[in-house]
Amino acid sequence: MIRDTSAQDRQLKHEPKRGKRWIKFGIGAAALAVLLALVIPTALRLFSSDTSASMSRLRIAEVKRGTLTRDVSVQGSVVAAVSPTLYATSAGTVTLKVNAGDKVSKDQVLAEVVSPELSNRLQQEQATREGLDIEVKRAGLDHRKQQLAAKKLLDQAMIDRQTAKREVERTQRAFDAGAMSEMDLLRTKDALAKADITVANAEADMKLDIESLAFELKSKRLALDRQSLLAEDLQRQVEELKVRSPVDGQVGQLIVQQRANVAANAPILTVVDLSALEIEVKVPEVFAHDLAIGMGAEIRDNAGVYPGEISAVSPQVIDGQVSGRIRFGDSKPAGLRQNQRLTTRILMDEHPNVLMVERGPFVDTGAGRVAYVVRDGVAERTPIEVGATSLNAVEIISGVKEGDRLVISGTDQFNGAQRVAIN
Repeated sequence: MIRDTSAQDRQLKHEPKRGKRWIKFGIGAAALAVLLALVIPTALRLFSSDTSASMSRLRIAEVKRGTLTRDVSVQGSVVAAVSPTLYATSAGTVTLKVNAGDKVSKDQVLAEVVSPELSNRLQQEQATREGLDIEVKRAGLDHRKQQLAAKKLLDQAMIDRQTAKREVERTQRAFDAGAMSEMDLLRTKDALAKADITVANAEADMKLDIESLAFELKSKRLALDRQSLLAEDLQRQVEELKVRSPVDGQVGQLIVQQRANVAANAPILTVVDLSALEIEVKVPEVFAHDLAIGMGAEIRDNAGVYPGEISAVSPQVIDGQVSGRIRFGDSKPAGLRQNQRLTTRILMDEHPNVLMVERGPFVDTGAGRVAYVVRDGVAERTPIEVGATSLNAVEIISGVKEGDRLVISGTDQFNGAQRVAIN
């Protein structure tokens, strides 16, 4: 019986192949070289740097050349550029013709103030004007009558003068014929002279009467004109008791109740002109010196971007902010409502062909004088000079060149190190 094959087995000597061993050695050496190529530069950077930082915690941006636009973005509220408050011109009882929110047109009657006192005064002054008008007409009639009477006296004096002249001519012929004495001739000449004086006096009296009557008539007419102006002014005041809308728009607020008694110059209601809307913005105090009327702006809503310009800037700072108004340009969004919130971008100025980099916390961290320039995996602390800034970019005046890469995130973690290895 055969138990196993151990008696038949024979141990053979194994001689390794030299070719395969050298291949293994070559692969190992290549792997070691690659590992050293990767590790040694990193090690050198680590040994030559003051500290290290992870790339995942940093933001790096490239320095580029272009046009930097200085701007500021703020939230604004839609307000009416024209929102007049209408007042009662006289004391009385208010009758409202509209409700809050109603659309109104220009010159539409919105409310009426009933003032019995003012209406009574108007009627009195109108009656006085009619009385003065009658006085002026009566004075005109008297003027014409007196003119006729003066003319009658003048005509009678001229007839008497003509009669005296003819008597002188007849007496002269009789005297020349020796039929009358010289005394009779002289008497007729004296009568002619007396008639001449009477005619002259009658002419003078008629001129004086005409001037006197003209002054009296003018005085009465001036009194009538004065009374007419007074009545017209009261008529205007009565008409102004009808409160009319000065613009096309919408009733904003009813300040008084229906049938309320109001005093003179008391507010009644407000009207909002929806065709003249502006954006009221609050700009941080740091931009106060840069704001100016006429600066361009962009107004954004869901429908797009609309042009505008600054129309007013407040002269005072309140709570660290400056108030301003932005007027819409040629177009504006449809369906705007008062107090609606919109994003506004104010364009202050442009700097063409400048070196600039994306804006980041590095400006505040380094106070605008220091930045970290990344070269070959090492961020090196470099003095820089910052110029104009915008919402998304910063102008770099000196310290870097186009194409350099800067750490734009916060650099507090570097602790002011001169060289920082980035891994």
